Amino acid sequence: MTDSPVWHPFTQHGLGEPIPLVTHAEGAALYTDGRRIVDAISSWWVTTHGHANPKIMAAIAEQAGKLDQIIFAGWTHQPAEDLARGLTAIMPPELTRVFFSDSGSTSVECALKMALGYWLDRGEDRHRILVLEHGYHGDTIGAMSVGARGVYNRAYAPLLFDVGTIPFPAAGHEQATLDALEAACAAKPAAFIVEPLLLGAGGMHIYPAHILAEMRRICTAHDVLFIADEVMTGWGRTGTLLACKQAGVVPDILCLSKGLTGGAIPLAVTMATEPIYQAHYGTDRARMFFHSSSYTANPIACAAANANLAIWRDEPVRDRIADLATRQASRLEGLARHPRIANARQIGTITAVELRGEDGYLSQIGPQLLAFFRDHDLLLRPLGNTVYVMPPYCIDDSDLDRIYAAIAEACDAIRH
Repeated sequence: MTDSPVWHPFTQHGLGEPIPLVTHAEGAALYTDGRRIVDAISSWWVTTHGHANPKIMAAIAEQAGKLDQIIFAGWTHQPAEDLARGLTAIMPPELTRVFFSDSGSTSVECALKMALGYWLDRGEDRHRILVLEHGYHGDTIGAMSVGARGVYNRAYAPLLFDVGTIPFPAAGHEQATLDALEAACAAKPAAFIVEPLLLGAGGMHIYPAHILAEMRRICTAHDVLFIADEVMTGWGRTGTLLACKQAGVVPDILCLSKGLTGGAIPLAVTMATEPIYQAHYGTDRARMFFHSSSYTANPIACAAANANLAIWRDEPVRDRIADLATRQASRLEGLARHPRIANARQIGTITAVELRGEDGYLSQIGPQLLAFFRDHDLLLRPLGNTVYVMPPYCIDDSDLDRIYAAIAEACDAIRH
């Protein structure tokens, strides 16, 4: 596709790297130019039950023949009503309100605006946001502001607002994280936003559930809103429906997207507790929540999400997740013995390793690994020298074997 006018995300077109044209997808595989490509990262973490899931595709087709799009400000439709009720039934009961948006980034933007609006409507001047080191929450301005600063947002630094950064709770240094959060919360910020248990794009950093629980306790003690960004970690990726569940944590505000529709079509929600909603509620129109987009709660996307909820309700999804986690663990154990592999780790259905002797997101080994995996008919997209595996829950053993064998082969084939 060298003559295409398309400008691709996170792609340096000047390198002339090939961009395959995908024609169709099914299960854990993409198809291009007669080749079958194993999707080892769920097409950027979105595809949970597999590509072109028949139940989700049928729901999309049926809804497309009924109602495609309507304004959602002051109007509603049944797919959105059903989805909101379905989400409040499956998510923690404290999260009583569902606000629709279009992507993970916008769900985070909504969460930040809800938090600031909450304090404004309570008459308190609280606007500082606390974040966790290495965090990533999206590429819109607010989401970038609460994420790690680096080469990927350096050009936009003048647009980003200042935040308070809490050090990542690395093994052996957890208390420093908790002490820093305690001190920062004493200054009465508006909110603390965190990716629960796993920091994804920042390098697949894992931290224990009891630290997440303690961070929540500190925020509660200081009356600081707790925002859980489960855009990537939600829908079973860490082994439970929400990563927060493993810590017994319920956030004040929850961000969901990616697996919300099984990865089939864009949709996001920001769920909030009743006090967050009530702070914006009343007869004063100036207190309403000022956020929307043209495609808020698109009926077709909502229909896909409803089909996803039905799959979670009617099929043994949790058993599939547990089985995939077990199958991943056995293969990771073998890979971890390779002399070039360091810091092999796993949480739920996600595994990650690092190649020794390399470092950083812009490490030269990243493009080499990407090309190697592409040539071996695998969709693996390393984060610098970090190679992670996050497949759809339907992946079979033969495809898992291919993935881990290719990672080991890449360690032998690619040198400094």
